[in-house]
Amino acid sequence: MSDAREQILASIRHSLKRTGTLEGSVSRMLDERLARHPVHVQPALQGDLAARFVSKLEAVAGTAARVSSLAAVPDAVVDYLSAQALSLEVVMASAPMLAQLDWPASLKIERRVARREDHVTVTGAFAAVAETGSLVLVSGRESPTTLNFLPDVHIVVLRREQIVAHIEDVWSQLRSELAAMPRTINFITGPSRTADVEQTIQLGAHGPRSLHVILVQG
Repeated sequence: MSDAREQILASIRHSLKRTGTLEGSVSRMLDERLARHPVHVQPALQGDLAARFVSKLEAVAGTAARVSSLAAVPDAVVDYLSAQALSLEVVMASAPMLAQLDWPASLKIERRVARREDHVTVTGAFAAVAETGSLVLVSGRESPTTLNFLPDVHIVVLRREQIVAHIEDVWSQLRSELAAMPRTINFITGPSRTADVEQTIQLGAHGPRSLHVILVQG
């Protein structure tokens, strides 16, 4: 443990008047609370979660295209790039879901971390949240975080069953599906934006200018 971290934790313990060993009852109470992961009041969501997610995504300047199966994803990526008059060149995550697809020869693909000069990246997602229209991406060997933030255009392939109702559902899923928490968990809600300059919204301030989701229905 670093000296700085130990100093911070020591300061917290001092303010809580917990400079010694915790009493057994307090320790058990804290352990039980961590194990239960209590959830507070959540908004009731009506209707289809996928429709809700797309509606919320579009409300924050994201876009979405629906496809019937994973096999249709490569054509959907090419269609989007062509519609936006973008070069058919992408940097792609090496996740198995993407690697198994039959990508067309017309699309130049590099599987690596993103660099500053890259324009378009394609990734998967761990989950999506219908409540907010957010995508959840986790860091790892097959999903470098640079792919989420360095390009101007970020294309995300999302399966319908990955959409959960509430933010708390994501944390439950992370605990149940992953052996350990990843180093980085990003909740991304729409393209990057700021209103710091004269209160005028500017896209692409701290990350991608465009966020496009290909939603796989089947």
